[in-house]
Amino acid sequence: MKKILFLALTAVIFTSCKKNETTPLKTEDSGQLVAEVEKPVSDGYELLKNKCYICHNPQAASHDALIAPPMLAVKNRYKMSYKTRQEFVDAVTAWAMDPKKENALMRGAVNQFNVMPKQVFNEEEVRKIAAYMYENELERPAWFEEHFEQMHGKGKGMGRMQH
Repeated sequence: MKKILFLALTAVIFTSCKKNETTPLKTEDSGQLVAEVEKPVSDGYELLKNKCYICHNPQAASHDALIAPPMLAVKNRYKMSYKTRQEFVDAVTAWAMDPKKENALMRGAVNQFNVMPKQVFNEEEVRKIAAYMYENELERPAWFEEHFEQMHGKGKGMGRMQH
């Protein structure tokens, strides 16, 4: 387990250091070559896939194969407490930028997986990820419904939330 965690953390660190993508020179209508300005990756889904799914992989064979809760569970839990887009984005960003046990909203996940290790994230990218999470349907692991019902039951506790 320690080896898997070490490998996952190493992968996160290397992907977090990924440089911004640039586009090649392009020709203006006048025929002159012009260098385009560096453009940061701006698609929230691509950022989510490349930075979060390393640990929160929706393609994991089971809940036990994860080293962090599925992002769908994270989204559902945060939407219970933070109703507006701004509140949600601020809360997810605050957690990702400085995860601490005393600030954990998902106590069960912290008990099972421990606190998310502090990462070197770009805050603007984390905000884009959080906004994408809030505004879009996230990938649902095949085993998610059954696991959710086992853990929370239907119609009680967290089972009341829509998912």
